[in-house]
Amino acid sequence: MTQHGRFPVKLPESTGTLADPITQQANLSSALAPGTDSTITFPEEHDDPRVSTATGGLWGFIKGVAENPMVKSVLDKTKHSVETMITTLDPGMVPYIKTGGELDIVVTSNKEVKVAAIRDAFQEVFGMAVVTGEAAQSNIAPQPVGYAAGLKGAQERIDSLRRTGVIHEKQPAVSAESFIEELLPDKWFDIGCLIIEDPIHGIHLEAFTQATPVPLQYVQQAKSLTPEDYSLRWSGLLVTVGEVLEKNIQNVNRTDWHMVFTGMSRRQMIYGAAKALAGMYKQQLPPRTV
Repeated sequence: MTQHGRFPVKLPESTGTLADPITQQANLSSALAPGTDSTITFPEEHDDPRVSTATGGLWGFIKGVAENPMVKSVLDKTKHSVETMITTLDPGMVPYIKTGGELDIVVTSNKEVKVAAIRDAFQEVFGMAVVTGEAAQSNIAPQPVGYAAGLKGAQERIDSLRRTGVIHEKQPAVSAESFIEELLPDKWFDIGCLIIEDPIHGIHLEAFTQATPVPLQYVQQAKSLTPEDYSLRWSGLLVTVGEVLEKNIQNVNRTDWHMVFTGMSRRQMIYGAAKALAGMYKQQLPPRTV
């Protein structure tokens, strides 16, 4: 008997002469025919020990790998590298990549100089955040004078959005208001006030931008353009220093004259204060539970 791999087949006994191929084929077919006593055997099937049949199976294995601290660290670094590459090639993609998460903030303005600066600051501090803007009224003079007026204007913007139902009474909100103040005799400065109000966690914080010097003559001009009987005179002036500067200095915009005087844009100044505000806010939030 000759062995052919795993299938032993009984062949006709040798007669000393070379067997006819047709005869060999007939004998082989006879040996494999149904009902005959075939000597062909097949190996028993055994489960592959490498494939787990325990609860979870393949998905359990994948989940276990994904939850491994080392693997998670590699995935996080890879994600960060891809995001860095995308935002380097197209900085405009940053707000889209970092928009999301549990933090939802409404800014009491639809002006991009405020909304974008606050969005960038909170996304920088929290990683991801949804930050949107809604136009709001301050109900004080267009040019607030003094810290108290600046704070009141910022707070009024939040209160007006809640009163009109634009935002929920528990919605965390950030508000910004610029004002001027005489910090030294005959030396006036423009300052931005930012507040955050989170009723759910009982958090209320304030922060201020750096002070930008305003030449005295422009403040005096804004005062002269405000009538003595102006109804909101208690809070400030009818004409803003930005409007006065725009009329008196060439190529100056009333909303962002800070760049001409300091080399820093208003957006940069708001961003710095907003980042400090976001940092203080994050410290006061209760720790997250997993």
